[in-house]
Amino acid sequence: MNMLPFVDIMLVLLTIVLTTSSFIASGRIPVNLPQASASPSDTSQTQTIVIDAAGAIHFGGETVNAEALKTRLAAVDRQTAFLLRADRTVQLQRFIDVADVLKQLGFARVAVQTEMGTR
Repeated sequence: MNMLPFVDIMLVLLTIVLTTSSFIASGRIPVNLPQASASPSDTSQTQTIVIDAAGAIHFGGETVNAEALKTRLAAVDRQTAFLLRADRTVQLQRFIDVADVLKQLGFARVAVQTEMGTR
């Protein structure tokens, strides 16, 4: 059985996955973003949620806790796109807590921002 066509197909699929991931670096709150290979996307119509190195959640220019974030997001249209920026040193549980709030409220358009890096 010739495996060469199968390998070619898998490499093409891998290339497609890596090039369609889109993240963009922006924002005012300093966070040390994790690295990933990606291309920039248009985020002009998005709301941004930032988790800084200390684990504080920032939304709409204010520092909020998880419950206050849930209350504020309850009034936002479910079609709103969100950009989630988290410092690379933040605890994974803190990131999951914010992502869980977005999922519970039914927001489907959520992107995670990373830095463009070389590996």
